[in-house]
Amino acid sequence: MLKEIVIAIQSYAQAHRFIKEHRLWKWILIPGIVYALLFVTGMYFFWHSANDAVTLLSRSIGLERWLQEQSSEILSFLFVMAGIGLRLILVFFYFSLFKYLFLIIGSPLFAYLSEKTESILEGRDFPFSFKQLLKDSWRGSVMALRNALWQTVYAVSLLLLSLVPLAGWIAPIIALFVECYYYGFSMIDYSCERAKLSMTASIDFIGRHRGLAIGNGAVFYLMHGVPVVGWVLAPAYAVVAATLSLHAVDKA
Repeated sequence: MLKEIVIAIQSYAQAHRFIKEHRLWKWILIPGIVYALLFVTGMYFFWHSANDAVTLLSRSIGLERWLQEQSSEILSFLFVMAGIGLRLILVFFYFSLFKYLFLIIGSPLFAYLSEKTESILEGRDFPFSFKQLLKDSWRGSVMALRNALWQTVYAVSLLLLSLVPLAGWIAPIIALFVECYYYGFSMIDYSCERAKLSMTASIDFIGRHRGLAIGNGAVFYLMHGVPVVGWVLAPAYAVVAATLSLHAVDKA
């Protein structure tokens, strides 16, 4: 799995060269700008709502008053850390919902960009078919909803774990890995669909190559650490990188 994570990470550098060489910027910048605007707006409201939700929960169960009565620095520290973990889990969960909404909306473009990348790699054209594009978009939307459901299950479990002092500190880390896997999963599935794999076969295939999915999703999230530029480039770069990484594994 580690080898595949490295391949997925390296594929982002290859994706940058690939996009420059084949002048794919118009398929990168337009959806990227839309994504960046939605991301900034969404995360602003998500963070504030997560903070308000934790504060309301703490006050409604009398936790703040109880901690003041205990006058214990250790207890206060443990619950502060638990609060931070809970907020992070909520933000990851909110971001997941936003991410899947964007994947559903952008599914036609992502499917086309993945197809365009493979077309250049293989040196052959895929005849454009509006019917096939609709089919690919529907497949991407259904898969996104399926992954959103599973991530919700994991998110609820991690939310409960985050309430446990000490043990809850690892919940955000697990949530991040789950996020990375499922985002990379969605990017790789475009290639699986083109290979005529059923949804069940695609789930099985990506499960056996989870390193590619985790690595792809990890770099996608790291790119968000670069304000504006990273937000604009992250979604489409992830699509191209996923196609390149899968091509590299197939040729290995």
